[in-house]
Amino acid sequence: MALAATGYFRRLTRRLTEDLDQLDAEAMVESSQASGAQRACDCSRGEEVTMLGRLRSVETCPKASTANMEAEFFDGTEAVTLVWIGRRRIAGIEPGKTLLVRGRVGERNGQKVIYNPYYELRGDS
Repeated sequence: MALAATGYFRRLTRRLTEDLDQLDAEAMVESSQASGAQRACDCSRGEEVTMLGRLRSVETCPKASTANMEAEFFDGTEAVTLVWIGRRRIAGIEPGKTLLVRGRVGERNGQKVIYNPYYELRGDS
């Protein structure tokens, strides 16, 4: 019983003193692994992937000739830019939302990117 209490207090102390972003990233990695999704840090250019993560930011490019919507997707290991070409707004795509995305990983300016990904909104946002 004393060992169980020690473990509880260790976890509680960790939660109270550790960086919230780090704890959130660890929780996202755990839920991603539980769902069978791939980790962004393990994906490489040209690979077809399925990932679970959260949108950190969403922005639109206002130019009339190139309507694009971009979102920073983070799964707890690495950020991936999602780009929807020809879209100015997509219902439900907003910062803080949890998504399951599928698509082919590309590269733009040294960063991972997925163009026109298939996505599913998850209720645990």
